[in-house]
Amino acid sequence: MDQLGRAVDTPKGWRHARGEASLSDVHRSIAVRTSGPGWRRAAAFVGPGYLVAVGYMDPGNWATSLAGGSKFGYTLLVVALVSNIMAIVLQALCARLAIGSGRDLAQACRDAFPKPVAYTLWFLAEIAIIATDIAEVIGTAIGLNLIFGIPLEIGVLITALDVFLILYLQKLGFRWVEALIITLLGVIAVCFAIQIFMADPEWGAVIKGFAPTTEIVTNPEMLYLALGILGATVMPHNLYLHSGIVQTRDYGNTLPEKRSALKYATIDSTLALMFALLINASILILAAATFHKTGQTDVAELGEAHSLLAPLLGLAIAPTLFGIALLCCGINSTVTATLAGQIVMEGFLHIKLAPWLRRLITRGIAIIPASIVTVWYGESGTAKLLVLTQVVLSLQLSFAVFPLVMFTASKAKMGALVSPRWLSAFAMFIAVVIALLNVKLLSDFVLA
Repeated sequence: MDQLGRAVDTPKGWRHARGEASLSDVHRSIAVRTSGPGWRRAAAFVGPGYLVAVGYMDPGNWATSLAGGSKFGYTLLVVALVSNIMAIVLQALCARLAIGSGRDLAQACRDAFPKPVAYTLWFLAEIAIIATDIAEVIGTAIGLNLIFGIPLEIGVLITALDVFLILYLQKLGFRWVEALIITLLGVIAVCFAIQIFMADPEWGAVIKGFAPTTEIVTNPEMLYLALGILGATVMPHNLYLHSGIVQTRDYGNTLPEKRSALKYATIDSTLALMFALLINASILILAAATFHKTGQTDVAELGEAHSLLAPLLGLAIAPTLFGIALLCCGINSTVTATLAGQIVMEGFLHIKLAPWLRRLITRGIAIIPASIVTVWYGESGTAKLLVLTQVVLSLQLSFAVFPLVMFTASKAKMGALVSPRWLSAFAMFIAVVIALLNVKLLSDFVLA
């Protein structure tokens, strides 16, 4: 029973009590209306989906989308669409796990698996977050370099300061973190809208690009880039992140309240991921309309794309807009990767520290190796390093996807909010496809 004496839905299939709540300092901190019009209730759930969407348009995605657009024009737009559908299904499962079980994915893994397996999953998740951070650090540092001329090495150090920004914003309330992310996403959208208007793509070819073609499978080079786009789209840290931040809403404990929360949380993440598709497609369309159209088919470096935009579009503002959008993406991605790092460390290891110290430690674990690798590779190796981070993420992805699908398909663990069989079957199909694609991507990378 809850405080008002209503029946509470608490699944019994877990071995241990959950312990400390996910992101305990902001857990259930955002009020949700229990009465009034549906749109007011839905508005309370707007936010987490956009934090998740950030991971689907990080600098690693930029590199693969630029390469795909410059090399093959609009053909690979369908790959961006398919990978987005996969992402929508997986993120909906994250919301279902969080609301149905009251646990994030890290806490669920810790409970469900023996300690050696749980610690292995934690280690792999930590590597994934470091790889994610390397991509974000590079993106932010390149953005600072393109706009302000700041050397990469100094730019990397500046990116470490975002941890203090998160600490300050979360002190004001989690809604402030969401407001920063959504504002920066708005800036990115405006930057790309202006650039695409300047590039004037062939809209007939753009629409045709969203239709499937057998050439993607038969052309090895196209298949490799398609796999890269898929690998860069679904991020393992996003699955941990979403299952934690959904619980910042105080949606109640009864089954009807949880069903309502699940509906609105799924709408939020679906709409946010459609926005992410818009941005990813914009990067690919911009590359196709400027580089592919003029015969420059090997543009994959972010800096190179920036320098080529001005002469091709004939306006000095184009590369500046590109740099601003990249910088906003980098800042957004580092903020969400830091939150994901906290969820992973607390969920797997049950470390109880002051919130500011936890955040500094989780940020340090990711930013220190990321900074060393970025400075070591220098400016010339950033594109190669971005590709490497995507391959590392591909390696880890299945270790987050399969547990997620297993947990949400379990009636014992999820109670009445267990996934419908059709959804579990579809999600398992996606998990297997991702695993096979990642094996292919890795084998190509090793043999290259």
